[in-house]
Amino acid sequence: MLAYATADLAALAREWLAWIGEERRLAARTRLAYAQDLDGFITFLAGHLGGGVSSEALVALAPSDFRAWLAWRHGRGLARSSTARAMAAVRDFYRFLDRRHGIHNPALKAIRSAPYRRPLPRPLSAGQAVELAAAAGETAREPWIARRDEAVLLLLYGGGLRIGEALGLLRRDVGPRPRELQVLRVRGKGDRERLVPVLPVVAAGIDAYLAACPNPPAADGPLFIGVRGKALQPAVIQGLVRRLRAALGLPETATPHALRHSFATHLLAGGADLRAIQELLGHQSLSTTQRYTAVDSERLLALYARAHPRA
Repeated sequence: MLAYATADLAALAREWLAWIGEERRLAARTRLAYAQDLDGFITFLAGHLGGGVSSEALVALAPSDFRAWLAWRHGRGLARSSTARAMAAVRDFYRFLDRRHGIHNPALKAIRSAPYRRPLPRPLSAGQAVELAAAAGETAREPWIARRDEAVLLLLYGGGLRIGEALGLLRRDVGPRPRELQVLRVRGKGDRERLVPVLPVVAAGIDAYLAACPNPPAADGPLFIGVRGKALQPAVIQGLVRRLRAALGLPETATPHALRHSFATHLLAGGADLRAIQELLGHQSLSTTQRYTAVDSERLLALYARAHPRA
């Protein structure tokens, strides 16, 4: 990492990475992605400029240098979403350099990133979501793992949690009597906290998992653990959902995150207020939540086309 950065630039990069973790509270996965993006940018510059890259070199970059980097990424076939994130990382690093160290380059402001919108989420039907969670409770060899997997998927669909939020819960977060749990305090992006109502079926699922777990988690330890007693990793649940959707004949869009999308879309279809959904999902901006209105409108139009006699 940062093999082509001079000592001064490498030190600034490490300071920035520490800052976005400690001050901005960005998630570990985001910090890692930003670190890789900055490293990729510096690696490109080393070849582009012909040598090690210093902070002075960053100041001297012209708009054509930034465009050359974007063209290089495009030529490698990198996804627009990946390039949009890399540009965000580079801009953030430059912003940090300007505010903390007075290192400024106005050329970056001349670069307009191509607009990128994430694809609209594809929610599962209520039946598919329930089927997925139920199947998780029937496929594992060990009963406690089956109960664990089912509880995780119930949290994603029944509470609208991100997979990282669900697996980041501690044992103490669900209290001494999980079956009676009514509200859950969730730590989301940027370390922001929100309160999420807990459905009885979700509380029962968590309680059943803990009752079946051969080595109950410590109060300050992770709620969901793997076979070795350590925190359960997202890859385990992602792999589980891939296997289940193949077995159940569900579309490839059936992912752990699709359960969160389904939670929001089904609430909206049931008449829930958009602001309330925003709070439940932990979205900082209402515009992020408003994307679900487009999804629901799409569903209603498809239903109209199928069912209306004059469609």
